[in-house]
Amino acid sequence: MLIALLALAQNPAQQPPAAAPSPIARVIVQPTVRIMTAGDTLRLRAQAVDSAGNPVPGATIRFQAAGGRFEGRVDSTGLVMSGSTGTLPIAVAGIVPGTRPVVERIEVKMVPGPAAKVVIATNVTRVLVGQRVRLEARSYSAAGDVRADRISWRTSAAANATVSDAGVLTAVAPGRVIVTASTPTGVRQTLAVTVVANTIARMDVKPGHSDARTGDVIKFSVDAKTAAGRAVADVTPSWSITPGNGMMDQDGYFVGYEAGDYLVTATVGNRVAQATIRLTHRDVRRPVTVVGRVPRTAFSTEEVWIHPNGNVAYLGTGAGGDRMYAIDISNPASPVVTDSIVANTRRVNDIMTTPDGKFLVFTREGAADRKNGLVIADLSDPLHPKAIAEFTDGVTGGVHSSFVYRQDPWGTFVFLTNDGTGAMHVLDINDPYHPKEVAQWKTARPDAGRTLHDIDIQNGLAYLSYWNDGLVILDVGNGMKGGSPARPTLVSQFKYDLNDLYRQVEAAGGPGFIRGTHTAWRHKNYVFIADEVFPATGVRGARDAASHRAYGRLQVVDVSDLANPRSIAWYEPEFGGVHNVWVAGDTLYMGAYNAGFRAFDISGELRGDLRAQEREIAHLHTGDMQGSTQNSPMTWGVVVNKKDGLAYVNDNNNGLWIVRIEPRSAVVP
Repeated sequence: MLIALLALAQNPAQQPPAAAPSPIARVIVQPTVRIMTAGDTLRLRAQAVDSAGNPVPGATIRFQAAGGRFEGRVDSTGLVMSGSTGTLPIAVAGIVPGTRPVVERIEVKMVPGPAAKVVIATNVTRVLVGQRVRLEARSYSAAGDVRADRISWRTSAAANATVSDAGVLTAVAPGRVIVTASTPTGVRQTLAVTVVANTIARMDVKPGHSDARTGDVIKFSVDAKTAAGRAVADVTPSWSITPGNGMMDQDGYFVGYEAGDYLVTATVGNRVAQATIRLTHRDVRRPVTVVGRVPRTAFSTEEVWIHPNGNVAYLGTGAGGDRMYAIDISNPASPVVTDSIVANTRRVNDIMTTPDGKFLVFTREGAADRKNGLVIADLSDPLHPKAIAEFTDGVTGGVHSSFVYRQDPWGTFVFLTNDGTGAMHVLDINDPYHPKEVAQWKTARPDAGRTLHDIDIQNGLAYLSYWNDGLVILDVGNGMKGGSPARPTLVSQFKYDLNDLYRQVEAAGGPGFIRGTHTAWRHKNYVFIADEVFPATGVRGARDAASHRAYGRLQVVDVSDLANPRSIAWYEPEFGGVHNVWVAGDTLYMGAYNAGFRAFDISGELRGDLRAQEREIAHLHTGDMQGSTQNSPMTWGVVVNKKDGLAYVNDNNNGLWIVRIEPRSAVVP
């Protein structure tokens, strides 16, 4: 009812003729300072008053969230439940029967709790006299939220080392000092640093010269010696590059973004050494060919999956869709829809077969009977799947994503997301006709801010895209933490400040925008995590769907040390977002929403800005006039068929595209 009233208030032309002007002049909301700690509750109160400031008799007040739906909630009485940091826009409506509602829009800022710890990120424990090192530290709440505290610094012995307000440590004389980083409330962390005499007589950078391509990562180190020729151990220089068309981190790793010559400089006190680099273009760009199409107009297009035989594709539907299609792709130039499963759902979001291809699982959201959950189908004839079972217990709020995983000695299980609680559920489907739940797992966060969006499992480790909680890694059969499908066990977590990372999206479209860790994919020692980001409002005055855009970043998280994941590289389309990804060989394929289909080179070691390094291989604009939304791409994801190497690209607005990335054209002299 309130949604309809708000719509009427925002669209006067749609008002029924009988609606009279409201006696309400404005709605006064208390408190006027609306800042709360993430995880707490806040009681809002409101009063409807007339033009003279007097209460309006018979007026009813209703509260409703107007954005920020993954970070907090408000009930109709004004009780705000904060689940995460962020901003919760709220519409407060004053209603008098028979008159137009008066709506006041307010915002509640949800901030991190008090500082609970300080982390000094720079791990330097030995410096030489005369050396200057920039130290970095951040403060965090008990919930792990990053705070914006100004960190103050001091050392225990200024005669040996000093530290500036900006955290620059200067070594003065040999000795041992304790460096302390503190918040204004006194929360602190210390670092023990030993200052030693600077006995370096000669210093060289290794390698002295490198020839490489843009995007190649080169590790530099220093070879320092005394006048007697003895090596000086544990030297941690400060690094810089000229020109600045690349990245040089303080561990000595360099990656260049443009072809040309670079000068690398290492500095230790008054000792300086240099090396040179010559970079050529990476040269990985390739043409693409659209091999086949399955346009869809009745509903939007959701997930695509390829049967292990490589001859059948399965395609989900949304926006009122109630079916999953089976498509014969034995001739990819002429794909044919052969059958479908009609289910009680408005959205078939995720599809995956068992590894042997005998059964299929698809998820349901928006069921008319509110059962939702998932459906299991028999694939005795892959072109004609038959529903054989469903699972709805405890997941009636909807299942957004699922992952089918088989591992000895346990067998086959489905790991699924619960839209209602944000928990991961684990189902035993060794008897697919009778699925049974064996476990649940969720983060320790209030329900109002807990959302599990996607799951990837490899080698008994589950990589959970936990929206406000970042990347969560669980042992579900690897054994490193004693985990199994029935006993998921936490390994580690990588959490980051979404509000700060996407502050420009809030500036462009207002508070309450969508942002969160959306999907993950493990490849070698990296996990690629993609953030789903949409502005809270579209372009004002625009009429065309093409004016609507996504944002978002794909981060490369180094998990070579699983206990301490760290972000080392990233990719962002120039105008669009990131959604689902697929890795095959040294290529990452991506659905980039309105930026279309993308593929880029992930060979070798990865650092820095991947797009700036000329790693992008291919791009296809997946909008045409045959889609449900004409000429507007909204690329969902990609699956690469092992049989033919083709990319099967599902576009939310335009159906299925079958794409081949062509080999590099031969150069004819």
